[in-house]
Amino acid sequence: MAGGDRISDWAACGVVPLTGHQDGPPLIPPGHAATRARELAEYLGLDVDGAALLAERAAFTGRRRNGPVSVGGSCRLLPTADGWAAVSCARPDDPALLAALIGRELDGDVWPAVAEWLRAHPGAELAERSTLLGAAATSVASAKPCAAVHGFADATRFLGAPRSPDGLLVVDFSALWAGPLCAHLLGLAGARVVKVETPDRPDGARRGTAEFYRLLHAGHRSVVADPTEPDGRRFLHALVAAADVVIEGSRPRALAAWGLSPAATDATWISITAAGRSCNRIGFGDDVAAGAGLVALDPDRAGPVFVGDAIADPLAGLTAAAAALGALPGSLVEVSMHDVVAATLDVAEPSLVARSGLAMPRAREPHGAAPNSGADTAAVRRELRC
Repeated sequence: MAGGDRISDWAACGVVPLTGHQDGPPLIPPGHAATRARELAEYLGLDVDGAALLAERAAFTGRRRNGPVSVGGSCRLLPTADGWAAVSCARPDDPALLAALIGRELDGDVWPAVAEWLRAHPGAELAERSTLLGAAATSVASAKPCAAVHGFADATRFLGAPRSPDGLLVVDFSALWAGPLCAHLLGLAGARVVKVETPDRPDGARRGTAEFYRLLHAGHRSVVADPTEPDGRRFLHALVAAADVVIEGSRPRALAAWGLSPAATDATWISITAAGRSCNRIGFGDDVAAGAGLVALDPDRAGPVFVGDAIADPLAGLTAAAAALGALPGSLVEVSMHDVVAATLDVAEPSLVARSGLAMPRAREPHGAAPNSGADTAAVRRELRC
């Protein structure tokens, strides 16, 4: 890949203004994730700037670069005894998980105590403890993929031309960003999308930026079912049986506990995880990207800084959408967010200071309304006769 293509794609996509210290210059990241994102959208045949999707959320939130603190504010890059770590504290339960990770009670601001513990412990210990506890934390550039890449981390290795998405039924069990972006792109291409939530676990993104949520879910249908009840489980089984594509964005055991698995359907099953289905690791877009090695270095300051805004999420969502149309029907496709990012870092380059000619993050206009949670449950039940 020509260096000029890599740099021009980064400069045009909106990620560079989100990369670097708040009081320093924007930085051009290493690797070619922007070029990969552009290629994936072209593969899908969409009139969408794939590279611009990498920075789109920031156009809605208005947030900007903040060096070792993520654009969204919930993840930090901190030194360990032998390197650096990316630690997220985004969920309501995360302070308690981080307290268990470092073995002490935390009251108020969790970061000073976490930073102190990390300075005295190596990255390998952090990775082991965070995986055991379900905390989203990893050492930078030393996390190893826990499952093989199944060809879909590389946009040049798809199984032929994509199938037509027209009329395909996509059942989306995912939440937050990567999986919903996959469903959104398939919907734009002509698929029918049904979003599934449970009564006790609605999509956490509903509490986020309303217009961004509307962008990703406009035109979809929403159902709510309780898999702990026989009737709800029957409904979910009927929905999966009718699906052409199933998207899951959690650890596989979650759906397996409901009796739902790739083996029970002829649908193309897209499994988006932090580091593969065989790995129990928890991760979000910022810590996964940093763990895969996608960080930038300011030539005038020590330590890494985040690249863009949770960039592993939109890159995985694009990859998953391409996989849904490029894989053989009935396939199980693992989309490891870690592997997707790592595949864009096949050459090592220093971070370059960007001086001019940079595109800012930009947002597409949402078309239509996002359905309220469960708004279409009754109608979909009637259609499935269950």
